Amino acid sequence: MSETSKRSDGRRLYEHIAQALSEQIVSGLFQVGARLPSERDLAQTFAVSRPTIREAIIALELDGLVEVRLGSGVYVRHNKPTVQTGEADVGPFELLEARRMIESEVCAFAATRIDAERLAELEALVDEMEVENDHDVVLSEEADRRFHESIAAATENSSLVAVVKSLWDARARSPLIQRLSLKAQAAGVKPKINEHYDILQALRARDPVAARAAKHDHLSRVIDSLLLATEVEEIERAKAHVAEQRRRYGLKSSAQGDRPERTLDTAK
Repeated sequence: MSETSKRSDGRRLYEHIAQALSEQIVSGLFQVGARLPSERDLAQTFAVSRPTIREAIIALELDGLVEVRLGSGVYVRHNKPTVQTGEADVGPFELLEARRMIESEVCAFAATRIDAERLAELEALVDEMEVENDHDVVLSEEADRRFHESIAAATENSSLVAVVKSLWDARARSPLIQRLSLKAQAAGVKPKINEHYDILQALRARDPVAARAAKHDHLSRVIDSLLLATEVEEIERAKAHVAEQRRRYGLKSSAQGDRPERTLDTAK
């Protein structure tokens, strides 16, 4: 399948990958209970990025075809879709790429127009995120959305406000992104307070270059955190390494199993 043919019908790239894998499962190439090839191998086979494969796997999860077992891999659950997902959905990582491009420029523009009242509002929203991170991550993420939309409002440009709102609306109604968010929350991903303060400080300095960079860096780290939160192979390789070290040194497996501890110091 060429890159041109993947895009010729207007569908998103991850949809083509999900369809191809679905057809292989339905045809019996991958039997129920079988493990799919690794994410790295699939990315090489289809000549796409690993985030695109990640989006395709989430789509297959939503269809009920596969299940992801952390530390093990992706396994075929059914040989035909069990859920009707409806119209095409936005890819979580492609949406984040769009946010990074658009919101970074919006933030730079906001730095030239923002007033003291808006800065006080943004600071209050960061404080709200920090409090809710310890209580209710859903409320923290709602404050996160208000923070980014408030930056757009600081531009005093209704078209830019509408564009940023549309990106967040797409995020809110996307089944793929909601599934990804649940995985991220389970992995401990929360809005990152210091990154939001960096954005706020750049806006307070009325520095468009710093504001653009702070927003771009923040959204890049969001992408990284979501990739880490949904990683399967890295855990699997770590487990294999631990098992090999135990074998090498004649150690028995612990009662807790071989899963390595992992700390996520990343969030939105």
